[in-house]
Amino acid sequence: MDLQKAQALLGGLSPAQFMRRHWHRKPLLVRQAVDAVVPPVTRAEMFVLAARDDVESRLIVRDGRGAWHLRQGPLPRRSLPKLTQPGWTLLVQGLDLHVDAAHELMARFRFVPAARLDDVMLSYASDRGGVGPHTDSYDVFLLQVQGRRRWRFGRAGTAALRDDVPLKMLVGFTAEQDCVLEPGDMLYLPPGWAHDGTAVGGDCMTASVGFRAPCADELAQALLARLADASEPGKKAPRYRDPAQTATMTPGAVPEALKRFACRTVTRTLSDPVTIERTLGEWLTEPKAQVWFEPGAVQNAEHGVRLDRRSRMAYDARHIFINGESLRATGRDARLMHTLADQRRLDAHAVCRASTEARALLGEWLASGWLRSAP
Repeated sequence: MDLQKAQALLGGLSPAQFMRRHWHRKPLLVRQAVDAVVPPVTRAEMFVLAARDDVESRLIVRDGRGAWHLRQGPLPRRSLPKLTQPGWTLLVQGLDLHVDAAHELMARFRFVPAARLDDVMLSYASDRGGVGPHTDSYDVFLLQVQGRRRWRFGRAGTAALRDDVPLKMLVGFTAEQDCVLEPGDMLYLPPGWAHDGTAVGGDCMTASVGFRAPCADELAQALLARLADASEPGKKAPRYRDPAQTATMTPGAVPEALKRFACRTVTRTLSDPVTIERTLGEWLTEPKAQVWFEPGAVQNAEHGVRLDRRSRMAYDARHIFINGESLRATGRDARLMHTLADQRRLDAHAVCRASTEARALLGEWLASGWLRSAP
């Protein structure tokens, strides 16, 4: 991808210009961001996905009295309202994990680090369907792929949420801008911008490309949990000893020596930057809970390989990360793996130039379903 080349997807801006002017800063409305857009799935296919156990789905209905109702999936077709009933929305999360077309849509946004890319959510709505005014804690691109949707958006005046609905809906919302998106139009919103989308006329589909933005608490908990399991096999960890402990009249008090031992243990673990880097990369590439890989038949990597759409891969200066695992790589093999992570595929020439060890690793990943033979 040429980061300096203007893209219709970004309204004539290059990826570099978009990131500098809009990312995390201000919205961008793009008319005909995707020419001749086609929904990643049909309505019927979306309804089938919503009924599956391994697909995250939600049904949101606003009844004739104005009350909001939420139902979590799986959602068999008989549980969905009639198409002619106004005011309902079906959401399917992680569509890119199940549909190649959705995965290819998300790949258009790989000018943002892949560690920040999360998933594609598809929304189907009948006339006047929506989820109410809300804010997201992450950046989002809202691409209209079928029908029409009216968006009202603006800076959130308050973070207060209604307590009478089963959704994270803002108490007060004042729109600064108002627009109707036609198929192919796209709206980018930075984190914290309040927005309210309503289907106009029904049979409305909107694809939302969302990004990961872990909060500090979430990240700390994830890293500490992984660090606790990161001890080297066969290495005996030091155990607390207190040969100088005297008899005490205050047995309920925590010994000062034990406090110091605990502090040294945690500090020693957290003071190693390589351990932190490895743990972060493994966490960032951990597949989502509903993802599993089907081991494939023996496949040949010599004609080229591509990452399975469910695989997550990243790297840093020392490590290669894939699906929650890490390994060390240097030299030519490291460059090969960096190319696979960046482009999500390797051609036959690249595979043939790999070392025996790297080709063996690619073979293991093919057998596990993490890789696929390139067509």
